[in-house]
Amino acid sequence: MIKLELIGRSSSHFTRVPRIFAHELGLELEVEPVGDLVSVDRDRFAGNPALKIPTLRRGGSLVFGAENICRTLVESSSAKLRVVWPEELRSDVSRNAQELVWHAMAAQVQLVVGTVVGKLPADNLYFTKGRAGFEGALQWLDEHLDEALAALPTQRDLSLFETTLYCLFDHLSFRPTVPTAPYARIAEFARLFGARSSALATQFRFDPPGVTRPASTQQPS
Repeated sequence: MIKLELIGRSSSHFTRVPRIFAHELGLELEVEPVGDLVSVDRDRFAGNPALKIPTLRRGGSLVFGAENICRTLVESSSAKLRVVWPEELRSDVSRNAQELVWHAMAAQVQLVVGTVVGKLPADNLYFTKGRAGFEGALQWLDEHLDEALAALPTQRDLSLFETTLYCLFDHLSFRPTVPTAPYARIAEFARLFGARSSALATQFRFDPPGVTRPASTQQPS
């Protein structure tokens, strides 16, 4: 089996998405932490030209981005899981829901990197609009969550929408950015999803400097 290395951070919601997939699929995925997110050195990001995480290294090949990595992991596994991908979503609500989850995940990174890491003023128009859009996306998701979930195929083991939504919302507790109290429906969904063994095995944490460790040691059954 080709060694699978995930270049990312255990504190990143984008990184956690493929980590959950790997655990569900029974794949061993080794995490190589990126220590300096604001670096402009491409080598710090395993050669990713966008200077973003995560990246999957398998043999001499690189795969960029959480969704691409999840697809690659499914293709690499012998596990026969029923995974629901965005192209299977048929209703406008379910498609909008996935789009808004990706938007909210990116918006949180924008706010954290800009105002916390970069120490830029939070009242700058760029960040105030970003925050408003972030909260607007969460409000819409909370209001339409039941319909979006009902639109998913009943027979499924995993879906990209549910996994990304969980990682987004759980990250708001780990890295507080906007209040979570207004979003009771998402909170209940996250509580239930968070009981999965894959969620428990991939909880957010800050990587110690210079440490590489397995994200999942579960083997295919």
